[in-house]
Amino acid sequence: MSENTRTFKKSSKLDNVLYDVRGPVVDEAARLESEGAHILKLNIGNPAPFGFRTPFEVIQDMREQLPECEGYSDSRGLFSARKAIMQYAQLKGLSNVSMDGIYTGNGVSELINLCMQALLDTGDEILIPSPDYPLWTACATLAGGTPVHYRCDEQADWNPDLADMEAKITPRTKAIVIINPNNPTGAVYAKEVLEGIVEIARKHQLMIFADEIYDRLCMDDAEHVSIASLAPDLFCVTFSGLSKSHMIAGYRIGWMIVSGNKRLGEDFMLGVNMLSNMRLCSNVPAQSIVQTALGGHQSVKSYVAPGGRVCEQRNYVYEALNAIDGITAVKPKAAFYIFPKMDVKKFNIRDDEQFALDLLHQKGILITRGGGFNWPEPDHFRIVYLPPMDVLHEAMEDLAEFFETYRQR
Repeated sequence: MSENTRTFKKSSKLDNVLYDVRGPVVDEAARLESEGAHILKLNIGNPAPFGFRTPFEVIQDMREQLPECEGYSDSRGLFSARKAIMQYAQLKGLSNVSMDGIYTGNGVSELINLCMQALLDTGDEILIPSPDYPLWTACATLAGGTPVHYRCDEQADWNPDLADMEAKITPRTKAIVIINPNNPTGAVYAKEVLEGIVEIARKHQLMIFADEIYDRLCMDDAEHVSIASLAPDLFCVTFSGLSKSHMIAGYRIGWMIVSGNKRLGEDFMLGVNMLSNMRLCSNVPAQSIVQTALGGHQSVKSYVAPGGRVCEQRNYVYEALNAIDGITAVKPKAAFYIFPKMDVKKFNIRDDEQFALDLLHQKGILITRGGGFNWPEPDHFRIVYLPPMDVLHEAMEDLAEFFETYRQR
């Protein structure tokens, strides 16, 4: 075969990877946009397109430090960034945290992928929530592992079902993943539930991976507890960053914190160190603002307080969805998302991807189907409530109108 006619096939590793947050429905929306259609994107958790701005002092700090950020940093990250993250972790109650156990990344996403590659061999299992943020499942699959989904209970404010979690453990299980606050449900897990997860991990000698990127976006006096603070005797890896709390998703700055009994994760950390060295370091200009961002005024608090934009938009969308006949939703306690349930009998829904396409074609509204979050039934979808209130009013009116007559063919 000549160079001019050579074709390249998709890797077989991708055959079992689901990532519908950026999948076929999004591709169809892009096609419609290219033809001139207006699409309301209620599928993305990036605050910037909806008018949220990065705090001025953070941008100013980056401007001033930019000339010093031309080289690469230590593979773990800048000293100033890691020191600020260590202090933040200590305030959250994490035990045995040290500078050499903190790694910065190009967003949390890069670090999740790095950890799954370091942890999993072919056939190893890892417990991941359902619904989940699908990156976890995709990265575990690409690493050769087997994601096993434990159920979160909608009737219990979307807290994990501990009995289901423990029932899914086998001799091949290596770790438990929790996403708290949760995407896509907006749940903030109760302390007693977290204590139950710790007991399960302790009993079965499992690592804990905690995705806590939304920990500074809690509402209604919900208290976020870091699970690692409850497990000083276990090996824990906690993830967070600035993308959501400081409205800078494009800067790509996240981190992971290793805490607890580090002896239990020595082999895993050898892999982490090798992989982090291979990519040299994360974005240095973004690292340079971590100290200012964590230590300065936390402007996000005004957004999530009563009367704040995120809080009020959450309230409106929650009430508007529950007013639609055949739709119910649990009120989120954090983050930017709500995960409503559809009456599949009323709407004759058998395929949630088809539902998402029908909504897109009829109303120009782009959402993410529940199956995109590894939810097993075609009865949920996720809405992002970041757009301004006037846009949300129009969207909820269109959604109500859509469901008045919708019956899936």
